[in-house]
Order: sequence, then C-alpha cells, then structure tokens
Amino acid sequence: MRSCLILLVLLSIQGLTAADEVQRPNVLFIAIDDLNDYISPLDNHPGIQTPNFDRLAERSVNFTNAHCAAPACHPSRVSVMTGVHPATSGIYRNLFGAHGPRWRHESPVLLNAIVLSQHFRNHGYRAVGGGKIFHTLQWTAGDSQNDPHAWDDYRGDPLNPIAPDWPRAKRIPDAKTGLTKGRPLNAQLFGTAVIDAPEDSYGDHLVADWAIEQLQAEHTQPLFLAVGLFRPHIPWEVSQRWFDLYADADVQLPPHQTNDLDDAHDHGRTHWHQWVIENKQWPNFMRGYLASISYVDHQLGRILNALDESPMKDNTIVVLWSDHGFHIGEKENWEKFALWDQTTHVPLFIHAPGVSQDGQSSQQAVTLTDVYPTLCDLAQIPIPDQCDGTTLVPQLRDVSAKREQLSLTSFQFTNEPIASHAVSDTRYRYIRYGNSFEELYDLDSDPNEFNNLAGTAGHVQIQARLAAHIPTSAAPDRTVPKDSSYNRKKNQ
Repeated sequence: MRSCLILLVLLSIQGLTAADEVQRPNVLFIAIDDLNDYISPLDNHPGIQTPNFDRLAERSVNFTNAHCAAPACHPSRVSVMTGVHPATSGIYRNLFGAHGPRWRHESPVLLNAIVLSQHFRNHGYRAVGGGKIFHTLQWTAGDSQNDPHAWDDYRGDPLNPIAPDWPRAKRIPDAKTGLTKGRPLNAQLFGTAVIDAPEDSYGDHLVADWAIEQLQAEHTQPLFLAVGLFRPHIPWEVSQRWFDLYADADVQLPPHQTNDLDDAHDHGRTHWHQWVIENKQWPNFMRGYLASISYVDHQLGRILNALDESPMKDNTIVVLWSDHGFHIGEKENWEKFALWDQTTHVPLFIHAPGVSQDGQSSQQAVTLTDVYPTLCDLAQIPIPDQCDGTTLVPQLRDVSAKREQLSLTSFQFTNEPIASHAVSDTRYRYIRYGNSFEELYDLDSDPNEFNNLAGTAGHVQIQARLAAHIPTSAAPDRTVPKDSSYNRKKNQ
C-alpha cells in the first residue's frame, strides 16, 4: 500500500511537471535583414506603407532607442545569438568564407559560447529555425556562420539556408541602359528591379510559409521559433505590386545636407554615393528599398495572422529585431558600416504575455545584446555568464522605467589601429573612432546628425559623461582563422 502511494505521488509530480512545461511561454523570434528606422512606428518616412509593423507596435513594447552591437550582419547576429558584445569578442566586421560556426574559432571568447536557441533547448524547449539567423547571403551559397547543432530542426540546409530560394530579376547590362561603369558590387547586386517570378517562390515567402506551418503544428514542448527574413537586403528586387505602392513622383529622399562630412569621420564609401548621383539613381534606389520594406511588412503580417489563429496565441513571447540600421545616401553612405544613428538605430519590438505594456514605447537606450538575457528572464531560465547585456523586463513592465546602461555599438574601420565605438543615451550620441576623431550629436535638436558638437563650448561635460562609457580595453579585431574546420571548401 505504501509503495502504491509513493508511486501515485511520483506520477502526480511528473504530471505537474509536464503540464508546467506546456504552459511555459513559447518564443517567436523574428530577425529582419538591413531594416532601418523608416518604418511607420519609428521614423515614419514620408509615404512609407508598413501597416503590419504598426500592428506589431500596438501589441508590443516599441523600443524606439534600440541599437545594434555592430553595424554589419555577421558581428551583429553573433552578438545577438550569443549575448557577447563585439567589444568582448573582437568580431566587429563581416568575415566571409565560412561553412559553420567559425565565429567559435574567430574569437577565443566564443569557443564554448551557448547559442540562444541551444540555451532554450537545454531548458526544455524545442528550437527550430529558418531563413537568415546567422550571417549568410543570397548570392554566397554555402557561406554560412549558422550552428546546425544549436537547433532541433532547421528549414532546408542550415549551412545554405537562403541562397537556393531567391530568384533574380532579369538583368540588362548597365551600358545598354545608359549607366556608367563603376557600379559597386557585381551582378547588379547593388540595384533595384522587378522580379517576374511568382511571389510564392521568393525566399521570404517560403520561410514565412514554413513558420506558419510551425505555428499551426501541435507541440509537446514549448517552442522557440526563429524566423529570418532577408529583404530589404540588397538587391531590392520584389514583385511589381510593391513598387506600385511608391509612385516615382512621390518618392522622397532622406534628409541630407551638402558637405555633411566636413565635420564628420570619413567612412571611406563615398564612391558608392558618387556613382548613384552620377547616374541619377537615388530616387530609384530609394523606391526599391521602400518597396522591399513593404514586401517584408507583408510577410510579417502573414506570420502574425498565423500566430493569431494558432493555439499558441496567448502564450507566446514575440520579439522582432533587425541586425543594424541602413543608409540610403545619408552622409553620402549606402548600406551600413558606419556608427551614426542611421546605421545603428534598429527596430526592436517585444511582446510578453501578462508582462509587457503593449502599445507603448520606451525611449531608454538599448543594445541588441540585451535581447538574450531578456528572453531568459521572461522564460524564467538562467542567464548565462557569457551575456554582456541586461534584461529589459523592467521596461516591458513599465516603459517609463529608467536604465543606467547606454547603448554601445562597435566597429573596426579599415586602416585604423583599434575599434571605434558609439554610445547613446536618451538624447545624445557620442562616437570615438579608432583614429581618435570624435563626434557628438544632440538628437533632440539635430536628429540627422548634421552638426558635430564634439569639443564645443557647453558640451564638454556631456561629452565626458558619454565618453566614460567607451570600453577602455576592447578586444582586438579578429580576422579569418586559417586553420578552422569551418572554413568553406571550394566544393561547397
């Protein structure tokens, strides 16, 4: 009789444990590539059409002062997925030619780092991923820094997750369309065009289809679902209906100023802008970027619809982020690889059932390395010691809650001896470059960073206060390891 009672108690405990496991919150983790702050809940660029980002903002906390840890795909994504900042790891730039998690060999600090998805697996979650989570490109088949062992399942080949899925628009040689030689990149990757192929054949549509299937499936474990969408990354090629949202005559260029670089750091990429201006492509490229944003907004809407129709609707944390900001000609720059606000400012939305003050915004300075500890905190699992960031749960509970931390973005510029760093509080942005040049901007009165206030009267104390947050012993810049087992071989 006694043994039967003990058995019943043990079975009861096991039943409660299983029930508790099912009740733990799921995580829908959406990463978008090269998406800047033009979307309607942030900068609201004139004419932008992003209704699903508005919809997400209404059901989450919008962190309006969030910044990437590095303004490049590879370092930013590694920092999000490990919680380790580039100033700690030394991974500041894109490093190509990988076939697996070579970042473990690029930085000794990351050799045994636990990937976010793996950490959730270690605590009872089923972790699945699809699309671009770690760095890879549409045109570099097999060049991927993903860690296949960090997932229970991954859509397609985890080491070639997006290249097979993207059709290209028909390309006409530049000489035939009157464009000059010297377009940056090859194969018109820096360009915009209409894709004639059916839209349901595009990579992001296919990844969204897969995510919808995951949301509709039955799960016996809490789910960590990572969805990586590639647009609006170049090339800005989507179907005609997204271009039709933006008539040529209505496209507005971003705010810009002649001689803006006179008091600013030389990013070394003005030749991109010179080619665009010489060929009168600025409005055309802006239109392509906006069309690509609206395209990915549509994919977001499809995923949100599926979540709303799923049994996980009321028990799923939703986090959406972009790996860095993006320039469309501001400061004569295109893409990223700089430290101004336009390059580092990113969308970050977090919904936590029963926790977040949905529909409200926090202006506190945030770095994307804060995402890892935040998700751990929300799921009530331990935060690994490797994490450099801090939880955002206080701001989710009360968007007016203050943070002592400033945002920190780091990057290694070519031909400079050490890394450069930028910090932001709720008003000012300070940048110290690897060549010791400094910039300070008042984003309240000068949101486009036209006027460098560094060293000017009345700003010495502000500059010193922000400068105190610049790392004093940042890791040296890491390069491609020659003997890594994750180096991509020619036949891959």
